[in-house]
Amino acid sequence: MIGIIGSGNVGANTAFFLAEKGVDHVLLYDVQDGMAKGKALDMMEAAPIRGYRTTIKGTDQPGDIFNCDIIIITAGAVRKPGMKRDALFLENKKIIEEYAEKITNPAAKVLIVSEPVDLLTTLFASKSALPSNQIMGLGGVLDATRLRYLIAKELSVSMENVAAQVVGRHTDDMILLKDYCCVSGISLDNFMDQKKIDELFEQTKQAGALIVDLAGRASAYYGPSAVAVELAEAICRDTGRVLSVSHMLTGQFGISNAALSLPSVITKTGISKVIEPRLTQEEIDGLRSSAQIITQTLKEAE
Repeated sequence: MIGIIGSGNVGANTAFFLAEKGVDHVLLYDVQDGMAKGKALDMMEAAPIRGYRTTIKGTDQPGDIFNCDIIIITAGAVRKPGMKRDALFLENKKIIEEYAEKITNPAAKVLIVSEPVDLLTTLFASKSALPSNQIMGLGGVLDATRLRYLIAKELSVSMENVAAQVVGRHTDDMILLKDYCCVSGISLDNFMDQKKIDELFEQTKQAGALIVDLAGRASAYYGPSAVAVELAEAICRDTGRVLSVSHMLTGQFGISNAALSLPSVITKTGISKVIEPRLTQEEIDGLRSSAQIITQTLKEAE
């Protein structure tokens, strides 16, 4: 069973997408009494029409979630127009610390969706007794998904044929890897000039903020929910998908004790292998700078 902490826009849509894909049964929890049960009931009443066979249940007891095989954390404050992701850290810090202490099931895989994802993933891993390969944040896979959409839109090609790779921190200093972006294996250089590539990269960096500004009061939730389901499905079905997830690095590019996104092989055990793509020295320096920001922010918060 997959447990979801937080039944707001991201949590509820994640539950719905999991049911639509038939990944596994879902248990929703929210701190607001009745919300999880109400949304679960609403979604189950759509099942006869939508045709999903997995169940969605709601609970008002957080302890019910802790024994789930996969636990997706979506709870916490969301961005408002003009707000940077890191500004949410102090608001969401206590939530992550609380669940890091309470989730003790040694087999649990924890997926962190709450923002700022890299800071919170680092915090959770530092406070949790779980192995670090079982703790993952959305990070680069969401950024890569947005870049794939932008490339496909620009070229009027199928999104299924577009591959993209983004590493580092899920902020404006994310690192988009042109050499790993292609259309059916064909380099982007065959389709557009460097100026256009740079434009698409910048749009990707600003994609989340643009949604917040356009929506006014709501941050993105369909995209993050879809990515959370993609990651949960890779774990449930032991597919070996290669996804750029945020996790505590253990010496990659000389970085330890900070969570950043790198391509990783996802199996039923969590992250089974971390892949180090070929990076320029400038990109490596960028990763290390991001790691320093994370460790310094956590140190100051303590």
